[in-house]
Amino acid sequence: MNETMVCAVGNVATQPVYRDLANGASARFRLAVTARYWDREKSAWTDGHTNFFTVWANRALATNVGASLSVGDPVIVQGRLKVRTEVREGQSWTSADIDAVAIGHDLSRGTSAFRRPNKEGDTTASPRPEPNWETEPESRSLDISQQRPEPAGVT
Repeated sequence: MNETMVCAVGNVATQPVYRDLANGASARFRLAVTARYWDREKSAWTDGHTNFFTVWANRALATNVGASLSVGDPVIVQGRLKVRTEVREGQSWTSADIDAVAIGHDLSRGTSAFRRPNKEGDTTASPRPEPNWETEPESRSLDISQQRPEPAGVT
């Protein structure tokens, strides 16, 4: 099967609409993808053309989209691109939709906290403590009051 898979990086432009349907959950929102380029004359970044896509999510992805995304969030969307052309009231309309396979916050523009959804009837899972990944080097036997913070950088 030939499909056009795309990865779009942009911002959530409309509040996600979540619906429980007979064949499972569905959610949709508009994604704004704006090209940016360096304008040599102005010596500044400039916004280019903005493309808008309707993003569709189904089943568990739809549930998580409804609980996780809001207008303005920077996201990365991967999915199947579907471009449709139709005639409405004598005019030709073209729309670009993405049937999402994966959606996530763009961590190059902020932070996010991942939470697994609770499965109904699953009482065996208990919260696990966060592991301590940092180890104290043995050479750090100085008292905290004797230590001076190091400069973050030299300019």
